[in-house]
Amino acid sequence: MVHYLIDERDPAESALEAPYLKLYTLATPNGQKVTIFLELLGNVDYHVRTIDIRKNTQKEDWYLEINPNGRIPTLTDVDDKGNVFHISETAAILLYLADKYDKERKYSYEPGTRLYYEQLEWTFFQMAGLGPMKGQAHHFVLYAPEKVPYGIKRYTEETRRLFGVLEIRLERNKTGFLVGDHLSIADIVSWPWVNGSEKIGIDINDFPRLSQWLENIGKIEAVKRGSTIGSLTA
Repeated sequence: MVHYLIDERDPAESALEAPYLKLYTLATPNGQKVTIFLELLGNVDYHVRTIDIRKNTQKEDWYLEINPNGRIPTLTDVDDKGNVFHISETAAILLYLADKYDKERKYSYEPGTRLYYEQLEWTFFQMAGLGPMKGQAHHFVLYAPEKVPYGIKRYTEETRRLFGVLEIRLERNKTGFLVGDHLSIADIVSWPWVNGSEKIGIDINDFPRLSQWLENIGKIEAVKRGSTIGSLTA
């Protein structure tokens, strides 16, 4: 058997032997999407490399070779012949993992079906709306070097409006999930971004269906595990 050692030029780790999955991540809402999904799948072995964004590790040259956007997470998939595939952007990563590992569609829907396109709709809702708006709210409320009332008001109010959209969706779907009758990528991408909203002054109890959805998903053991993977210890 031929053994392939793959050197991704990561200065903190030596080369890994193919085949493997390696996730470059941090336990932020974006990072949690992927680790939660991997833990839910349950049948996937993967290696985690925690990226300290406080030190701008994601902007170092070796990482930009993997992901030129310099963001987390990024997934490297290496097959048994040593072929290397890098993929970033959380929606793309989750769809890739679903197609490769969720053959029974326990946490996704079959491509080409109506539910698949609804799944895409609500996944892109998070990627284009909820994530960017709540991310800006986080910045202005928690991290900006000076308080900017306009920024705080604009982004917290828009986040609140988007929560209202999710509330309406959950009321109309009536299953406890955003799409179909089971937990899917559509829920997984939004859950970490709804979680912890009290930090920016939004009371999740103002949205009873969304609050119940948040609680129910948060009780799942795989979600609990996935939410902490990639945490910094110091």
